[in-house]
Amino acid sequence: MFQTTRRRLALWYTTVTAVLLLLFASGFYLYVRSTLIERIDDTLNHVVEVVQRSLVLEPVDFHKEGGPLRINIEASFRNNADTVEDDHIDLEWFSPEGDLLWSTLSAPLNVALHPNSTGETVHLPSQPSDGVQEPDLLRQVTQRVQVGRQVLGYLRVSHPWFEVTKPIRQLIFDLSLGTGLMVVAVAAIGWLLSGLAMQPVQASYQQLKQFTADASHELRNPIATIQTNVQVALSDPNPDPQWQQQQLKVVERLTRRLGRLVDDLLFLARQDSGIVQPRWTTVALDALLIDVVEEQQAIALEKGVSLSLDLEEPAENPPEHRPRNGSKGEIPPEPFTLQGDRDQLARLFTNLVGNAVQYTPVGGRVEVMLQQVKRNHIVQLQVQVRDTGIGIPLEALPHIFDRFYRVDPARTHENAEISIAKPATTGSGLGLAIAQAIVENHQGNIVVESKPEQGTTFVVALTGHNASSARV
Repeated sequence: MFQTTRRRLALWYTTVTAVLLLLFASGFYLYVRSTLIERIDDTLNHVVEVVQRSLVLEPVDFHKEGGPLRINIEASFRNNADTVEDDHIDLEWFSPEGDLLWSTLSAPLNVALHPNSTGETVHLPSQPSDGVQEPDLLRQVTQRVQVGRQVLGYLRVSHPWFEVTKPIRQLIFDLSLGTGLMVVAVAAIGWLLSGLAMQPVQASYQQLKQFTADASHELRNPIATIQTNVQVALSDPNPDPQWQQQQLKVVERLTRRLGRLVDDLLFLARQDSGIVQPRWTTVALDALLIDVVEEQQAIALEKGVSLSLDLEEPAENPPEHRPRNGSKGEIPPEPFTLQGDRDQLARLFTNLVGNAVQYTPVGGRVEVMLQQVKRNHIVQLQVQVRDTGIGIPLEALPHIFDRFYRVDPARTHENAEISIAKPATTGSGLGLAIAQAIVENHQGNIVVESKPEQGTTFVVALTGHNASSARV
């Protein structure tokens, strides 16, 4: 499919470029051709003017003054014959009745006399004369010569057409060769560019394909388990109420898990499409982290994990020097406030703290620290979630924020195989992908550092409420 699309793109690139090149070449050819013809016409008209000025007029009757005039042909054209021969120009002089009286041509032209000072192209049959091949096409200018109302004759000046065809043929060859080479080059470049253009599309398609496969499996697993439990419960004609209640608890637990998975998928889909915009409000990050730690405290105690929160107050604004809500004067912003979506931020840190508690063994520690830092003269709120858990393998760190990626021997990122024997409490692999999406929505950044069997640290940096006042 992608190769077909790539070929079509390359073909379109080549076709459009070829059409443009043909239009340019045709226009350039017509311009050069018309320019050459205009130059020849100008030359012919100039010869006509020169010959007319050199015509020798004499009276028909020398004894009658003011009588009709005639052209002395020998005196008039004796000096012009050599001049026009050098320029491949031929002269013909006709009587007022149209009879040929004098010509520089070796043989008369079988062409009717058409007075035309703008130039015309005439076609001649190829007839050898005295071993010389006459030109097939001529460019001619015919001028009527008269004095007052008396027509003295007609002067026709001819120029061989090969003076136009020779450079035109060379121009056609050059344009054809250049156009052909350009089309070949554009075809090669189009194939390369279409390949580069298809790479992100192909990568997105592969990600969508992988995402769909993983989502289908994650949805199919709990649905199949729910269906099995319901079928088993319905197949017993004399169900034990206690056993039936246990089955319903399993179904209820799986339904909650399925609901969370659907919510996660819907959240990521909305983030990708940009349908849902964050609801920006002023958020006290310290208060939000206190709520998150309190919510995860019960789970940590049940696992035997120590969970703590450390708030580092800025040295330049200790709590005892901050005005309280009843005092007069302007109240400066709290040191740990920012503009953001509180629900998204709560989800972000709940995922991070929940993961840290889940993957920390009994007797381990999970520490959450909030502090102000300055980067590039901008105040940022930095949250560190550090645990002493099992850590993350080095080869898994580049993929830790990928969707459905889980560091689990039964499921590798390369083949995306999922172990069906995995407990129902195992996560779907969307928590860190959601965390990264939320951080990007808030124009922040998230990084992870981890060593196997030593622990993992997630660092989230968000721009604080008073960032603008901290610029220097």
